[in-house]
Amino acid sequence: MVLNTFYCPCPRGLETILAQELTQLGAQYPEIRESGVTCQGDWAIALRINLESRLASRVLWQIAQGTYRNEHDLYHHARKLPWSDWFNCELTLKIDTRAHHSPLRSLDFVTLRIKDAICDHFRESTGQRPSIDTREPDMRIHLFLDENRFYLSLDTSGEALFKRGQRPAPGSTPLKRNLAAGILSLSGWQPGTPLLDAFCGSGSLLLEAAEQSLGRAPGMDRSFAFAHIKVCPSATLWPILQQQAHQRQQPPHPLPLWGFDIKGDAIDLARQNLDAAGLGDCVTLKQVNVLESSPPVPEGLMISNLPYGVRLGELHELANFYPLLGNTLKQRYAGWTACLLSADMTLPKALRLKVSRRTPVFNGALECRLFRIPLVSGSHRHKTAIPL
Repeated sequence: MVLNTFYCPCPRGLETILAQELTQLGAQYPEIRESGVTCQGDWAIALRINLESRLASRVLWQIAQGTYRNEHDLYHHARKLPWSDWFNCELTLKIDTRAHHSPLRSLDFVTLRIKDAICDHFRESTGQRPSIDTREPDMRIHLFLDENRFYLSLDTSGEALFKRGQRPAPGSTPLKRNLAAGILSLSGWQPGTPLLDAFCGSGSLLLEAAEQSLGRAPGMDRSFAFAHIKVCPSATLWPILQQQAHQRQQPPHPLPLWGFDIKGDAIDLARQNLDAAGLGDCVTLKQVNVLESSPPVPEGLMISNLPYGVRLGELHELANFYPLLGNTLKQRYAGWTACLLSADMTLPKALRLKVSRRTPVFNGALECRLFRIPLVSGSHRHKTAIPL
């Protein structure tokens, strides 16, 4: 069996659990990198990761790597690759260039030289050249540069995997779905465990939990770029993988999942997104201030992406809100465990609650912590005795 090398990027902080997921899906030799994991496998593995992975952002097929000194070197490395053996000239292209400590001054110029190399290859081998489409290309080529090495890859996914083939309701700014899946995994949540998102917003965490509970493969209802790669036998492999995934999927039904939000607009957005995914009957939504809420069942997990302030007034409001939230959790949610995502590193002190675990996670470029807080009645903090 010929093994290909694939690189699967993911949100920072999820690399370890992504490596575990890739191993469960059958990938070999996973190696953790910053913001991703490399692994090896045949084409069936690449298709299975695209279909089943909840944590990866893409599946990139590594086609070349080596050393470089300048843009001229990169052009010649790319120029000699058999691009026409991999995809047709009629497809539109986009080159995505990223770098870390690269000595080259202009990534735009590097991107232009890679584009020239690909077009020159096609012009010589077919007499035609592919077109560039930076918005909705058929094929994406990824170039990564470090201090002296380059890595060229073909994107087997197309649209990012966290898009799940669904469009969020207009006006929503949801967590990316693979980050939501990572938060669920890091929290220890399992399908069947009662879950409450007390700040549900547009519902990303609830969508992800509902799909996992029903056994839905995240890539079931979308298309992929691997269908355009000539050496990938997707025509025979993909229907088999789809059928296997479809057979284990459950029909929608009520689940122990609840979403609260103080804003009616947010509840409406969450409902629209759940309905669009066919999951409207799976989740109970309620417009309520968490400070006035009660747990829907005696025990469960509260998993939420807490609001965070940008402007000074918002920060002041949160400074007043957090102690009230801590009191509510102690007094009303004893028996539950809270897993709260926040960019505020002082959150536990503000809540006046004891944290059992702090897991670093990045929401885009924003460094956050997932705070795990077992909730018991009364305060965790010892009060100083007042002498009589």
